[in-house]
Amino acid sequence: MRAVAERALRTQRDGHHVVMIVSAMAGETNRLLGLAHQISATPTVRELDVLASTGEQVSAALMAMTIQALGGRAQSLLGHQVKVQTDGAFTKARIRTIDDARLQRTVQDGCIAVVAGFQGVDADGNITTLGRGGSDTTAVAIAAAIKADVCEIYTDVEGVFTADPNVCPAARKIERISYEEMLELASLGAKVLQIRSVEVAMKYGVPVHVRSSFSERPGTMVVGEEGLETVVVAGLTYDKGEAKVQLAGVADKPGVVAKIFGMLAAENVCVDMIIQSPSRAGDARTDVTFTVSKTDLPRVKDAIEAAASEVGAAVDYDPDIVKVSIVGLGMRSHAGVAAKMFGLLAAEGINIQAISTSEIKISCIIASRYTELAVRTLHEGFGLERAGAG
Repeated sequence: MRAVAERALRTQRDGHHVVMIVSAMAGETNRLLGLAHQISATPTVRELDVLASTGEQVSAALMAMTIQALGGRAQSLLGHQVKVQTDGAFTKARIRTIDDARLQRTVQDGCIAVVAGFQGVDADGNITTLGRGGSDTTAVAIAAAIKADVCEIYTDVEGVFTADPNVCPAARKIERISYEEMLELASLGAKVLQIRSVEVAMKYGVPVHVRSSFSERPGTMVVGEEGLETVVVAGLTYDKGEAKVQLAGVADKPGVVAKIFGMLAAENVCVDMIIQSPSRAGDARTDVTFTVSKTDLPRVKDAIEAAASEVGAAVDYDPDIVKVSIVGLGMRSHAGVAAKMFGLLAAEGINIQAISTSEIKISCIIASRYTELAVRTLHEGFGLERAGAG
């Protein structure tokens, strides 16, 4: 906290107005939620938000005190004081508006405003929280509201890397990356930035600087496409958090797949990749494969099996998979990227179980035991260790 406070004071002394958004201390949110579940197996979501939001309140007060102890002026502000207005979806609220008047008064008065992230209030004055990683979203949204020059996100890594350095030692820090590429990487498993924070940054054109809390070195700038060198592949990521579900023997006729996914949607089952195999000549049945969150699987199994029973299909589950993805704006204008990816995996004897693509990403489902091999192979194969490669 002292190091962060000193950094904020240096920034202020350089002539900038400073607004800080803080999250809870490490492990605090889990501790609070653990207390709730000692009381009740199913605590109400409203009270969970009241409880979980206190972690950020503690951080904001302590940070303001630290700045004051170092001779600076600071004031802590909670979500309802700023005011961060959200919808009423407890534990996963979305920001609707931010009133920046109090923030502007605070910084104009020479104070550093220390805002509790992750929280807001709904139309009825109830405390709400924005979901895990919500402090990133608070920071970007406030930066947009006050028209900040830049939103600096301080984390435990030095920026956005071409791959996970823990899996791929050759991974390189990316100096600049587009909102779209960062959005894909965040949605595909990269945990540097919360996906909603990237969405807000892209919508309002907020430059985001991802930096290390432990270093003064520049990190990664997340910006618009203008002025970026367009590489074919900017980075790659993997996600072990999904499980594969296969429905075998599904009738191959109009309306059946709609019925399956309609039933799943009605039970709030979030589905990611969907693949339908073509039926063979003379066979009126096909297979439908999709992925769901591994943590959600126990909760949604009944809904999946009810949908399968409704259409007369057999169900098979495979939790031992990983989704490996490559991302890059240059894919829009370069042919052969998919072929190269598939060829690199095939050369290592890695079988692809499913494929999903968009304009700027290609994802493959493979067996989880090949995670490290696949990441290192693709990283080397697309030359990501070299700046401007890919």
